[in-house]
Amino acid sequence: MLSALELCGSASSIHGEGRAARQRVEAARAEVAALVGADPKNVIFVSGASEANALALSLDWQRGRASSPLGHGLVSTIEHASVGAGGQIPADRLSLLPVDGQGRLDLVAAAERIAALEGPALVSVMLANNETGIVQPVADLADLVKGAGGLLHSDAAQAAGKMPVDLAASGADMLTLSSHKLGGPGGVGALVLASDALHRPSPPIRGGGQERGRRAGTENIAGIAGFGAAASAARTKLEARRAHMAALRARLETGLRQISPDVVIFGETVERLANTTCFALPGIAAEMALIALDLEGFALSSGSACSSGKVRNSHVLAAMGVAPELASGALRLSSGAETSADEIDSFLAAWKRLRDRLHGTKRDRAA
Repeated sequence: MLSALELCGSASSIHGEGRAARQRVEAARAEVAALVGADPKNVIFVSGASEANALALSLDWQRGRASSPLGHGLVSTIEHASVGAGGQIPADRLSLLPVDGQGRLDLVAAAERIAALEGPALVSVMLANNETGIVQPVADLADLVKGAGGLLHSDAAQAAGKMPVDLAASGADMLTLSSHKLGGPGGVGALVLASDALHRPSPPIRGGGQERGRRAGTENIAGIAGFGAAASAARTKLEARRAHMAALRARLETGLRQISPDVVIFGETVERLANTTCFALPGIAAEMALIALDLEGFALSSGSACSSGKVRNSHVLAAMGVAPELASGALRLSSGAETSADEIDSFLAAWKRLRDRLHGTKRDRAA
């Protein structure tokens, strides 16, 4: 990124400085494409995952010239707010798909909804949930969507770099990626298409024709360079990082159960991302715990990190049928490639102090 900041040319210019900038952008595009097994020409750089989702969520998409028009949008009840809002899909043409008590998409209900629609739909279901880490059956959903002639978008921002993500194997027509979720810079992301036959006649940002006419605006060359470097590291170090984070999660969850036998770990019986634990202890409110643990030096969230400062019950847990009084205490702790076992142990010690202090307060009140 530092070397890219020294480039003074626009990547759209044909002079030497412009060609140097273009080379950086295209090298990063190739790395981002390789992360998910895509063709580089089908990677559209945008300002982040929220913009990628907004670009994807439209009924204007066409697959070639002979495709049937999309008549409806379907999104799951556990999506990030940028998908849950429906993007550019009219509210009266947008419906929700439920999940089961373990937080996984209800495929039977999805099949019924898709079959009941008149004409093909655009369906959007995330690859892995950003609050619970629960992995969704996107490939199975793809069979249902494609069988009805629809298009499938999947927000893979949380999953990429933490589990293998293969665009073709997922069956999705579009994937959303985020740079900062991979350890790269914030403010840059990508919408990756499965085919260059997929297009929107009128993209929402028009201007200079950048990104093959699919998203106008001068490229953020340094940010894109950082995104490419992060994607390369995520791809080449995936298995080692994944094993490391899985060991840390096991250490964390074993410790939580030893300290608090009545702790609830959401989605623990289904496939989850190796770095994510969403848990709650009955009787401990999230807001109080977040403040206490922050003072101890630990940064947790009570839901989506994008909703920081808005401590409120998670819509994801509500969709899973979790009781409000338990959901109000939900905390999310995420590890990374550089997190150590000592840090997990330090967190567990802080958690024990918090639990003992709050339980002691309750005993005093009862007396």
